[in-house]
Amino acid sequence: MKAVLEQFPGAQRALFRRYHIGGCSSCGFQPTETLAEVCARNGNLDVAEVLAHIQSSHEQDEKIFIAPKELAELLQQNQPVKLVDVRSREEFEAVNIAGSVLLSQTVMQQIMGSGSNTEAIVVIDHAGKNGLDAAAYFTGHGLQNVRCLRGGIDAWSQAVDPKVRRYQLNA
Repeated sequence: MKAVLEQFPGAQRALFRRYHIGGCSSCGFQPTETLAEVCARNGNLDVAEVLAHIQSSHEQDEKIFIAPKELAELLQQNQPVKLVDVRSREEFEAVNIAGSVLLSQTVMQQIMGSGSNTEAIVVIDHAGKNGLDAAAYFTGHGLQNVRCLRGGIDAWSQAVDPKVRRYQLNA
């Protein structure tokens, strides 16, 4: 499963959404298990079908991403975009993209209660993996124009603004 998740970062979300696999300890899986083993102990699911679903979900995830340079162009054109940072408060306070807001309960309520589900929202995380889950959450709640910054703030600092300090997270 480790290799599946590396190739398809949204695989766990895809497995949970369709098959209820991987969302909790009772239906979870280990990184050392194979997809075939996970399918076998979850009702003998067809491995090819499950893999096709993971690949299809991955293709949908790819449409959610926005490249750092594409986002920079939108911001330079003064397009209305809400930048929502889903990193920890400490990370956000240490380094952030100008104009972004840290996701909090208040920000979540404002987004969900705004009455407009077409406002452009770009989710920012550290490397573009956790942000995809947040973007999928917003999309799943009816918001239509939600994107995730490909590569997160780390890619932003490399491609757009080198003054945004890079950092690494300890595992």
